[in-house]
Amino acid sequence: MDAAVDDTAAKPTSRRIVFWTIGLVLLALAAWRGWAWWQHGEDSRRDRLAAAEQRIAALEERNEALRRDLRAQAQRIQDAAATNRLLRDEVLGLGQRGALLEESVAKLADTSRHGAQALRLDEVELLLSQAAQRLDIADDLDGARRAYALAAGALDGIDDPRLLNLRQTLAQEREAVEALGAGPHAALAARLDLFEQSLAKLPHSAPADPERPTWQRVLAPLVDVRPAQGETVLGSDERASGETALKIELGLARAALERDDDAAFDAALARAEAWLPKLWPPSPALAKGRGELKAMRAAPLRSSAPVLGSTLQQLRALRGARTGVATASVPEA
Repeated sequence: MDAAVDDTAAKPTSRRIVFWTIGLVLLALAAWRGWAWWQHGEDSRRDRLAAAEQRIAALEERNEALRRDLRAQAQRIQDAAATNRLLRDEVLGLGQRGALLEESVAKLADTSRHGAQALRLDEVELLLSQAAQRLDIADDLDGARRAYALAAGALDGIDDPRLLNLRQTLAQEREAVEALGAGPHAALAARLDLFEQSLAKLPHSAPADPERPTWQRVLAPLVDVRPAQGETVLGSDERASGETALKIELGLARAALERDDDAAFDAALARAEAWLPKLWPPSPALAKGRGELKAMRAAPLRSSAPVLGSTLQQLRALRGARTGVATASVPEA
């Protein structure tokens, strides 16, 4: 009976052992399957990561290739722009050369520029330019008159009725030049010479005053009594220096007149006028000399004639208008 009880107690224990053994085997199997599934997932993740890295590397290579292509395209665009600028400059040069050719053809088509007539007109223009330059630069009226006379002779040799107004204008301009006489420079130089010659005639003593006291008139042959003046230079040495300074100022005025320097001419005459009351006592002759200096300062240094130079301008306008008409007619031909 004890043996039966032991057999009965041993059976449940064997079942529990089998049950736990089966559970452990199942658990081990589940763990192995889980580990296998996790390992497979890790392999898949590594494969996907490697593939992603490969795709990223391929994208980077494509991006770098695109950058190289963009740089190459930018360089080509710059080269094309430079080529376009060069072609544009060449086209502009061709246009300018074409304009020059048209102008040359127009000049050839202008009948006024053929043969002796063209040479005559060129000679007239040159002579009128020289006359204007002589008047503007040196105020040389004699040279300008000779240039105008030569221009008139050359213009009379051209048989063209269209130049009638030009001849009339030239005649008026020659009359205006003749009316100027010797010119302001020569006139002022002559007046300066006359003024310097008149200085030797100025009295060195004041004229007798009938209202002076009797004792002064009695002593006049021995002593000249007159009010002291701060402007009068006393003493022979000082007077000689003052006369030398006055002559220097007159020489500076002549030099400024030759240079056509109005400001220096006025300044020299003003300084010369300041020396007069220091060298000679008041007198009508001295007042006349000072008035002459003031009149010379107010006189103009250059010739003022509104018609001077109008013939040259009219000639150039006439020749330019003819050339323009011929130029406009060339494309239509």
